[in-house]
Amino acid sequence: MDATTWIYLAGLHSLGFALFHVAFWKLFRWRQTLRTATVADRAIIQILNLRLIYVLLGIAALCFVFPDELQRTALGRAVLLGMSLFWVGRTIEQFVFLRINRPMVHALTALFVLGAVLFAVPLWLSV
Repeated sequence: MDATTWIYLAGLHSLGFALFHVAFWKLFRWRQTLRTATVADRAIIQILNLRLIYVLLGIAALCFVFPDELQRTALGRAVLLGMSLFWVGRTIEQFVFLRINRPMVHALTALFVLGAVLFAVPLWLSV
């Protein structure tokens, strides 16, 4: 596969995670479960989730609209590297903060690793 295809796949990955985060209110029953959190914690969790959705949609848009620029410009390559490192960091945080031995947690961990790979491969292919 060429670098553009990998970038499109990275865009799909980002879009998929944005949609996954949109579902957090229902998946985790936040309306009920966050009632026991402090007002500040409740606000922070939801605000950070909304901002993450925004960032993931923005990255997906960049991947779909500017794949050539992402692989051929210094700024684009910095975005790809930054997103690959984002997913590496998220993978590490999974082991630090979510030490649960369940298949869904393992599947998510694999998807975080996939994100790191999807954003890194175009860097190697366009050298």
